[in-house]
Amino acid sequence: MELMGSTLTSTYTRPKTGHFLPAISTSAASYRNNQSALAVNPSVSLWRSNNFYQSSDAAPALSCVPRENLDLVRAKTMFYPSNRTVLTTRYSPDDWYKSNQNNYRQSESSRKSAERLRKDTIRLIQDKNQLTRRTQETSSKNIGERLNSIVFWKSELSHEIDNMVTEITALAEVKRRLERALAETEGPFQVSQECLYHREKRMSIDLVHDDVERSLIKEVEVIRSCQERMKRVLDKAAAQLASNRGVQHELEKDMSDKAAAQRIDDRCHHLRNTSDGIGFYRGIERLDPSLSLPESWSRFTDDNILRSQSERAASQKLRDEMEILMNTTCGEMWNQFNTVNVAFSNRTSETADAKNSLQTHLAKTLQEIFQTEMLIESLKKAIREKECPLKVAQTRLEERTRRPNVELCRDNPHHSLVSEVMEIEDTIYKLRERLVEAENTLQTLLKTKVALEHDLSIKANSLFLDQEKCMSIRKSFPSMPRLVGYT
Repeated sequence: MELMGSTLTSTYTRPKTGHFLPAISTSAASYRNNQSALAVNPSVSLWRSNNFYQSSDAAPALSCVPRENLDLVRAKTMFYPSNRTVLTTRYSPDDWYKSNQNNYRQSESSRKSAERLRKDTIRLIQDKNQLTRRTQETSSKNIGERLNSIVFWKSELSHEIDNMVTEITALAEVKRRLERALAETEGPFQVSQECLYHREKRMSIDLVHDDVERSLIKEVEVIRSCQERMKRVLDKAAAQLASNRGVQHELEKDMSDKAAAQRIDDRCHHLRNTSDGIGFYRGIERLDPSLSLPESWSRFTDDNILRSQSERAASQKLRDEMEILMNTTCGEMWNQFNTVNVAFSNRTSETADAKNSLQTHLAKTLQEIFQTEMLIESLKKAIREKECPLKVAQTRLEERTRRPNVELCRDNPHHSLVSEVMEIEDTIYKLRERLVEAENTLQTLLKTKVALEHDLSIKANSLFLDQEKCMSIRKSFPSMPRLVGYT
């Protein structure tokens, strides 16, 4: 029979002895009741041959033997295994052989399984060691490449910072020159105004709105226009300097961050398995959504450099504009200065013929006053006409602010309305500026009209004012190097 699992052991109704076969008892009680053993242990199934049962049937029943003869019967019927024709056993030799073979096969299978597990484990350990080493080498290589990228961007940032510092210095120098040039225009401006004030002292009909006065007014306008342009460009230069310094700050901050990152990555690149300071940091490998990506990292520095280059280009363009402006304003003021001087000379020679030309100038002055007034009315009407479109645009914007939740969107209508409001406000602002200029011109024309009507009779006073008062102070006009800010 084939055994499954562990080998079964024999179970006997009596205690075991030191012999291989069960001991033969001489007690008659063991033969009195053959069912007692089954009653003690029901799981025992005695294997008996047919001959055994046949011989047992022929044996006399012990119950019929008298009690006094029990000892004699027990002595004469000693039980030995050699007296039995069949041994009482549970397994055959074939079962024993099969059990041994099964144990051999199970042992060999267990050893082969253990050997296979051992070899697979050794191979797994070697593979994982190689994988870990390759992964670590890849990580070190990536960190080294990252260091190269950081060094490259640091060099680009350093070069750009140097260029930006040079540009800031150059722009600041041109700005100081322009400030000096603006300060130099105050003298000619005061001289031109003083000449106008002196000529206002002309008496009677000599107080005429002549070429000298127009030239002086134009000179004042030219100088004022030059000053306004200089101030606007100075404001742009100040804003550009602030932008340049802001870009420089961003570049230096990025440079500082990259220097810190380089130190950290360099330290990480030199870390080995035997290095000090390494330890476990559980959960550090979890993804942090706030971290930047390589594309955004390089794009951030590239955007900073592009912004710096753009600001430097704008700064260089502004410096060129400032140079051109200083040269242009210097030429305009000098041309107008010469024009005014020529007008004074002509005016002196025309004093004798002034009376004949006074009426013509007066008529021109009156016509100019009328046209200026018409211009003022046109400007006021134009300003009034712009109020309703401005109200409509602003009302639309205000109504659209009541859109609920996500509908409150900066869509194309919003941008167009904002542009419309800004455009109309800019138009109104320019019209009001022009209105102020027109009103100032009107006032000047009125003063000239009064001068033409009342002060033409005193020519001597006019000659004194033109030659002695005006021409004497106009000799202090600044030189061209001073007007361009070099001195």
